[in-house]
Amino acid sequence: MKKLIVSCFVIGVAFNAKAQNYWKKNAGKSAKVVFTNSKTNEKMVDKGTVKFEKMPQPKETDACIFVDPDFRYQKLIGIGGAITDASAETLYKLPKNKQKEILEAYYGKNGLGYTVVRTNMNSCDFSSDSYTYVQDNDNTLKTFTVAHDEKFKIPMIKEAQKMIGKDFTFYFSPWSPPAWMKSNKSMLKGGRLENAFYQTWADYYIRFIKEYEKRGINVWGLTVQNEPMATQTWESCIYTAEEEGEFLKNNLGPTLWKNGYKDKKVMIWDHNRDLIYQRATTTLSDPETSKYASGIGYHWYETWNNKTQLFDNLTETQRAFPDKFLAFTEGCKEQFDMSKINDVKLGELYGRNMLNDFNKGTALWTDWNVLLDETGGPNHVGNFCFAPIIADTKTGEVHYTYEYYYIGHVSKFIKPNAQRIGTSSNRVALTSTTFMNENGQLVTVIMNDSDTDIDTNLWIEGMAAKLSAPAHSIQTVIL
Repeated sequence: MKKLIVSCFVIGVAFNAKAQNYWKKNAGKSAKVVFTNSKTNEKMVDKGTVKFEKMPQPKETDACIFVDPDFRYQKLIGIGGAITDASAETLYKLPKNKQKEILEAYYGKNGLGYTVVRTNMNSCDFSSDSYTYVQDNDNTLKTFTVAHDEKFKIPMIKEAQKMIGKDFTFYFSPWSPPAWMKSNKSMLKGGRLENAFYQTWADYYIRFIKEYEKRGINVWGLTVQNEPMATQTWESCIYTAEEEGEFLKNNLGPTLWKNGYKDKKVMIWDHNRDLIYQRATTTLSDPETSKYASGIGYHWYETWNNKTQLFDNLTETQRAFPDKFLAFTEGCKEQFDMSKINDVKLGELYGRNMLNDFNKGTALWTDWNVLLDETGGPNHVGNFCFAPIIADTKTGEVHYTYEYYYIGHVSKFIKPNAQRIGTSSNRVALTSTTFMNENGQLVTVIMNDSDTDIDTNLWIEGMAAKLSAPAHSIQTVIL
């Protein structure tokens, strides 16, 4: 016990020393402000700088965002989006100059700073058709080939990889095993993986990894199953928490390790926040299962149109499993409507989720399709959705929605390995998070999704900068 007390004291002193030195290094310096304001139609505009001045104890009437560099939490793995069949097919239907523009917009030096790419293993709803990589009833996987992906998906992933460089973080998710492995004999409408094919399906992941890595695409990780509790009209497969655990413990985990893939990050669940705590505490209750899992993935579809999403479920899950990272693996605005692509609410949906997710411990954040066409597809079951960039494949016109800019206020300025810093708001209308990049740069993002303009203060250890937070705006302050 004495050793523990001493250890905690030393850590506390170290953090206090850092905090005391923070303003010694930064006192008198100005912070850069980048702004998106729906009223003025400004999008990621450099608004110059603000100065920090002494501000002792704030009053209750002072709107403030409080930041304390003493308190540091999870490190950021990265931010990005999914390159699906739909995204890649849309890209290569466009003129070359538009292809380059879109790739640069996400992955280039002046783009959003995306470092994470997710893709689908076998088809998903955002594919033009259903497909697998093997012929029917091929238990030995002798016919396995990813030739299908070489037309659109692999070329786009490789372009992203080239632009991202060393921070490239790539993972994949299956929506369904081949129909002949399933209880309902269909890739669609749920069904479950037959027990007799547990090992064959585990071997399938290995073949996918090998084929992609053969093509120079390093696989960082994978999820066990996309949305394992959803019986969808598209590709889907049902696992209970126990079944997912059994498959991971007895088949997928050992098969990855046996093939030299112990370093691949396996994420369980990969579904909504509503059941994340139950799934994690059930699936990971067995230490033999837990040792194969690195993270817990989740989506936002349980209440996407409600401002009171179940963010506290993330907190409870992180407390229960501090050794596992939380990963937002998918989210989008459903029910595509071309007339609404300039609606700021699209961006606020992202801002609200990203900032709260990070504040609750999330380390990896992945949007759904990076690109879709003028229909919100292609999608072989008519499940059309929004994406940050919508491209009209008939005219070649490229539309950047508010989703793109709101994501960018985080992803462009907060870099991989940045550490989240303690942040608090004293106004319900102001949502905020802060990270410190590895170079010591402090980045605070502040969103006002209310109808009221708010003057606020960014308060750090007795110093504050006066900021304007107009209604329906988001800003990033870089110190």
